[in-house]
Amino acid sequence: ALPISRATGTMTKGTSSFGKRHNKSHTLCIRCGRRSYHIQKKRCAQCAYPAAKLRHYNWGAKGKRRKTTGTGRMRHLKLVARKFRNGFRENTQAVSQKAKRRQNQASAQS
Repeated sequence: ALPISRATGTMTKGTSSFGKRHNKSHTLCIRCGRRSYHIQKKRCAQCAYPAAKLRHYNWGAKGKRRKTTGTGRMRHLKLVARKFRNGFRENTQAVSQKAKRRQNQASAQS
């Protein structure tokens, strides 16, 4: 049933209904930071926390674009790109630039 306006006596879905909204169903999510964590359901409407996998659907192309790899800090993945260029080398010591320069000068003189 819609509330009846006192002034006009008509049913209304607008202004008078908005004054009654003072309970929060959603609070901040600790994973995505949005105000989408449903307090009673204990589930985030945005990222599906506490589910292990992030919430995304193929019908939401723009939503997927906002959340995809490369839109955040990429703390680990940006290092992987550098390691890939160097062939994932491990347990080696880089030759100092000074030593390299000395070696080049010695080979140029002889």
